[in-house]
Amino acid sequence: MAVGWRQFDTTNSSFRQAGVAYTTNGGLSWTFPGNLEAGTFRSDPVLAADANGAFYYLGISNSSTFDCDLLRSTNGGATWQLAGPALGGDKEWMAIDTTSGPGRGNIYQVWSPFFNVYTNNANYIFSRSTNNGASWMTAIGLPHSPYFGTLDVGPDGELYMFGTAIDIVPFVMNRSTNAQNRLVTPAIDQTAIVDLGGTPVEGLAGINPGGLLGQAWIAVDRSSGATRGNVYVLCTVSNNPGNLCNVMFSRSMDKGKTWSAPVRINDDSPTQHAAHWFGTLSVAPNGRVDACWNDTRHSTNNTTSELYYSWSEDGGLTWATNRPLSPAFNQSLGYPRQNKMGDYIAMVSLNEGAGIAYTATFNGEQDIYFVRAELPITARITRVANARRIAWNSVPGITYCVQAKSDFNIPWSAATTVACLVADGNTASVDDPLAGSGSRRYYRVVRQP
Repeated sequence: MAVGWRQFDTTNSSFRQAGVAYTTNGGLSWTFPGNLEAGTFRSDPVLAADANGAFYYLGISNSSTFDCDLLRSTNGGATWQLAGPALGGDKEWMAIDTTSGPGRGNIYQVWSPFFNVYTNNANYIFSRSTNNGASWMTAIGLPHSPYFGTLDVGPDGELYMFGTAIDIVPFVMNRSTNAQNRLVTPAIDQTAIVDLGGTPVEGLAGINPGGLLGQAWIAVDRSSGATRGNVYVLCTVSNNPGNLCNVMFSRSMDKGKTWSAPVRINDDSPTQHAAHWFGTLSVAPNGRVDACWNDTRHSTNNTTSELYYSWSEDGGLTWATNRPLSPAFNQSLGYPRQNKMGDYIAMVSLNEGAGIAYTATFNGEQDIYFVRAELPITARITRVANARRIAWNSVPGITYCVQAKSDFNIPWSAATTVACLVADGNTASVDDPLAGSGSRRYYRVVRQP
């Protein structure tokens, strides 16, 4: 796993470089080899991986023309090589086709209609590479010229793009079914206006005055379950005079043709004047939908934020109680010359939870942190003959250990291990024969790294 960011060597520096770190143990520890190319300007990093495990790092490499370049790593982010120039513009984003269809390996990119390599021409904001970034097709325009958005690939190789519309309020989704066909110029065969209950927010004093409060996210369900093919969108939007901004969500069950009424994911009071910013969306391989964001609900004057997380296991119809994942941090500390903490959070969903890279100021400066948002384990104990059966919700392929102790007050470090197993389904269980002795036993189930 690898994470990239805008690197400022000091808080007084306005010179942006490309920071990168990688991990080989699921995020338990990280290696920071230094700036990707020390002394070279880079900004707006976006990372993605192809189906063969190669990592790609896209970013602006020219502050005047907004030219981008693309780097590639074949060793898990330890070293990077230049794949080539990548056209581009401000707030660029990419997605890579990892399906088994004809578009497998295609890299798709969108960027801002306001600042781009085509002398800021709004008619050139989308491109595709079919050779691992070595070259890119001449860019084309998109209906309503969406900006500050993202894109994703569906289970059948169809491409979805979502952003703030340049000419209408507020959001637009564009779909191309033939973008996977390398022999033709992609055509947009579906355009839909999406209502998220408000408009995007940027430049909010005290929160992120020099940047966005969040970009427009789109994510597609590529699972094999009942929600396969669902398309989801999310963005932090304005909600005055209630909250400063909320995290809002909508879904489509017909490949982007129609969209549900917007749903507010942050579950605190809608009228407490709080900010729920940097709303972020992703979908797990098993179809679970994840959302995370920064949240000021516990700060009466909105000077501190916490990273929050929620998830849906029914395609976005209902959402779990919001969970804080971080201590509070003062979002206004450690500004470089530009008064902002960037413009977005990065999240990748796995079956067992979500990996989130975010910015916080726990050390009095802006640093990058990683957290795994793991789903809670709920265990049940039943009598089976002369034993006790401990059963719990599990993720296939994950190793779990069941521990037991006879005294509630002793630490779990002194507990004994009843059994460990690798789950082969959505539930797992072990039997404890010692429980048949009649003595009291306390259990916990521990997911192994």
